[in-house]
Amino acid sequence: RLAHVSSPHVTRRSQWSGGAGRARFPPACGRSYSGGVPLTRPLPGAPQPVFAAAGGRERFETRVTTLENGLRVASQNKFGQFCTLGLLVNSGSRHEAKYLSGIAHFLEKLAFSSTARFASKDEILLTLEKHGGICDCQASRDTIMYAVSADAKGLDTVVNLLADVVLQPRLSDEEIEMTRMAIRFELEDLNMRPDPEPLLTEMIHAAAYRENTVGLNRFCPVENTDKIDREVLHSYLRNYYTPDRMVLAGVGIEHEQLVECAKKYLLGVEPVWGSGKTKDVDRSVAQYTGGIVKVEKDMSDVSLGPTPIPELTHIMIGLESCSFLEEDFIPFAVLNMMMGGGGSFSAGGPGKGMFTRLYLNVLNRHHWMYNATSYHHSYEDTGLLCIHASADPKQVREMVEIITREFILMAGAVGEVELERAKTQLKSMLMMNLESRPVIFEDVGRQVLATNTRKLPHELCTLIGDVKSADIKRVVTKMLRNKPAVAALGDLTDLPTYEHIQAALSSKDGRLPRMYRLFR
Repeated sequence: RLAHVSSPHVTRRSQWSGGAGRARFPPACGRSYSGGVPLTRPLPGAPQPVFAAAGGRERFETRVTTLENGLRVASQNKFGQFCTLGLLVNSGSRHEAKYLSGIAHFLEKLAFSSTARFASKDEILLTLEKHGGICDCQASRDTIMYAVSADAKGLDTVVNLLADVVLQPRLSDEEIEMTRMAIRFELEDLNMRPDPEPLLTEMIHAAAYRENTVGLNRFCPVENTDKIDREVLHSYLRNYYTPDRMVLAGVGIEHEQLVECAKKYLLGVEPVWGSGKTKDVDRSVAQYTGGIVKVEKDMSDVSLGPTPIPELTHIMIGLESCSFLEEDFIPFAVLNMMMGGGGSFSAGGPGKGMFTRLYLNVLNRHHWMYNATSYHHSYEDTGLLCIHASADPKQVREMVEIITREFILMAGAVGEVELERAKTQLKSMLMMNLESRPVIFEDVGRQVLATNTRKLPHELCTLIGDVKSADIKRVVTKMLRNKPAVAALGDLTDLPTYEHIQAALSSKDGRLPRMYRLFR
């Protein structure tokens, strides 16, 4: 059409305009081209089209193969030109009890640096670029994940590169020094950020699991940055980077191809730290302790600028839930969705969670509260359901009481409409997230790492649909028997004592014990 319009020989009242409101079409849109070839006949030399078909169930199964050395290879079919694959290692900050804290943080920052085959990070990135690839590494409390998204045709190169990055890193003195600087900067930035959520998450874990497993610090403490060197890293890698603790997961690749590449590059490979006997693997189970972690901090100048955030005190209260391997995990996920919440500036309708309890009962009724959000952290052996709330320092006591009351109300009646809405929202969130290839990759990798199999989305949706209000009441009653974990950040002058918070969570109405002061 643009060609016709731009041609000087075509007037405005051409065959496109049709005149007098009647649409007329050029001959090409009708029965045949000017050459007389009917549109029903395929164009000569054009490749045969390939369509994505909704085949049988087997097309959606996650296939898992275990190699002779114990390494698991998992793959998921997905139509498309690109694939996402990576190595997940059962290793993280929870395994650092016998080591200097912060090794997993160091390994995350050192990932995709120079290796035996690649002289520098730039060389790795250039190799990936040839296949339109990008790479990333993320370390959590229980898993380190090395991932690459690239054209599926470059599978052999990518698996070779991943094997080199994980098993043959050089860890040069220069790279380690650069990592030290990057970590110091990150820690400084973490303390200055207006959003304290990452800091509070660290604090609530430290309070809930005092000095054990998932309660260990995910970030490297400043005093340890100079103590971690190549020898310390090799000692840790020797114990935790073993084939039986790894999964090679891929999405958008044929399973047989991935298994062949795994055998070629990950079988019988001698890692750079040697393959001596592992002796210090920490297999301890998380011990929930409960407790409080308080950090007095001046929050008055957190965000300077034309619209500064007012000074706030942040509180997080949590209770032990369950591991993601237990049946109660699904009712807890529905409960977390039912509580929902968010910031006072969130806009939107039901899809944004405006009908969740923390919106209806807290943010809509108490205009002075800036935030009330529910979080659910779940691991292989434990879990933590917590509520984060923010308000002016003078209203901390009232804010804590509102949150403890919400915990008690969880054990009360659950409306049918409310429950159905939470279940529908959880299903839609699950299905929407699993539209994304990198999310499918992480889901496949994490599930296979923990259980050797993968529950498919439709199975999870069935389990979510089966949750009854009695299930919610049962899991909450069990949860409320535990001691609470409390994290508090900011001006804590009016913060109730830990004993008072515990008493409120043990009471029938969630109210804090009354305090009588002679002088105000």
